[in-house]
Amino acid sequence: MSASSICPIDDTLGLLALTLLLVLLVSLARRKGGVGDKLPPGPSPLPLIGNLHQLDLKRLHWSLMQLSEKYGSVFSVAIGPQKAVVLAGYDTVKDALVDHADQFAGRAHIPIFDEYSSRRGIIFSDGKQWQDTRRFAISKLRDFGMGKKSIEDKITEEVNLLVNILESYKGQPFETAQIMSSAVSNIICSIIFGQRFDYEDELFISLTTMMDEMTRLCGSAPIHLYNAYPFLGFLIPGRRKIMETRDRVYGTFNDFFKAAKETLSENSIQSFSEVLIMKYRQESRGQDSEFEKRDMLATITDLFGGGTETTSTTVCWGLLLMMKYPEIQKKVQEEIDQVIGAGRCPRVEDRKHMPYTDAVIHEIQRFANIVPLNLPHSTTVDMHFRGYFIPKGMYVIPLLTSVLFDKTQWKKPNEFDPAHFLDAEGRFVKNKAFMPFSAGRRVCAGEALAKAELFLFFTTLLQRFQFQAPPGVTNLDLTPQVGVTLTPKPHRVCAVLR
Repeated sequence: MSASSICPIDDTLGLLALTLLLVLLVSLARRKGGVGDKLPPGPSPLPLIGNLHQLDLKRLHWSLMQLSEKYGSVFSVAIGPQKAVVLAGYDTVKDALVDHADQFAGRAHIPIFDEYSSRRGIIFSDGKQWQDTRRFAISKLRDFGMGKKSIEDKITEEVNLLVNILESYKGQPFETAQIMSSAVSNIICSIIFGQRFDYEDELFISLTTMMDEMTRLCGSAPIHLYNAYPFLGFLIPGRRKIMETRDRVYGTFNDFFKAAKETLSENSIQSFSEVLIMKYRQESRGQDSEFEKRDMLATITDLFGGGTETTSTTVCWGLLLMMKYPEIQKKVQEEIDQVIGAGRCPRVEDRKHMPYTDAVIHEIQRFANIVPLNLPHSTTVDMHFRGYFIPKGMYVIPLLTSVLFDKTQWKKPNEFDPAHFLDAEGRFVKNKAFMPFSAGRRVCAGEALAKAELFLFFTTLLQRFQFQAPPGVTNLDLTPQVGVTLTPKPHRVCAVLR
């Protein structure tokens, strides 16, 4: 029996045509919105592809910046069939995330993040589950020193070990990314696992490398396409790679949990992971469940990645920018010599006496623009915002690039200039548009820890070393590698003892 006798060709073509017609009608219907509701303006989407023909998926944040210049600070864009509302500029982003914090506190359904996290953990969960998990995590992490002065000693110890590693290169060129990732990661590892790892530990290197790879892939152009058309996932190798890597990371962390359970003593809790085990053991009345195990793994993965990626990337940007602008590096070192000297380690309390160094660190964070798109938000209710209707569950992009490069808030937004944080007398001044950690309900849970790490790593390294480009390198490229975060392109650094 032939295939055509089972399903005649005319019928097959007719079914295909009907399907395409229905998709077209749904696409057009989505563009109209509700009766009497005024959706934000935006470029007219084409059927099926939306505005993909107008977007550079390799630099999506800059495409959205350009669209905001035409359509304003609140506009709609269709990434394939998926509609999103983009918020641009400090005033609008602050209005949404701070003044309307509850209404914009949702986490949008983005296919790769939903599949990666199963909507569990701290970063990608939503609703009451997110509130409970975040509240619990922040409370218990503080018990182990996060955000407190006690964590300072751990950071100082780690950065001194990093100094020894850099000294061993004797001024010869080396790659910064893996070394900085390991050093910063050890701080969060000391909290969640109760131990640090040697920089040469293969398991540790594997973990940080896998997390870096997932972060890069999740923000890549093919994954943006997958998010628009999830049924095409089988054609996108990056999606499969992310899930395979996630499973390997989960497997490694599950081994840590198994080892912790064997030595766990309720009277002597030594790490956040042990607290997490106790929490789920009590809630499940001693019965292990697959759901609770996955929730623990998602939470630990969020903390490990969140406590490593952005801070280590910022330090790498800082060293690259000091190489690019040696006159700024010299002024930082002069202030370090004057306030701290060479005989002791920097302390967080030194920051208030070091306005120029503080300004440089802030400007590194602003200029590096580490998380350009922010993480995806969504509305928790139907609402009217700045004259437009935004329905409940709408994917919202609070564009951090537009805040950190807002022309109304920064004198020279496209230039690296520490004067953005200094007054005429050289005193440090805050800028309300400094929002690298986002804002509102979804503000980075590790902000206090990250600030302490950045100050101590940056000042200690510049106290001990002069950072230079390798011999023969005259053009230092500041063009970033694009992922969920913006990282420097691979480069080599010379750390010369001062």
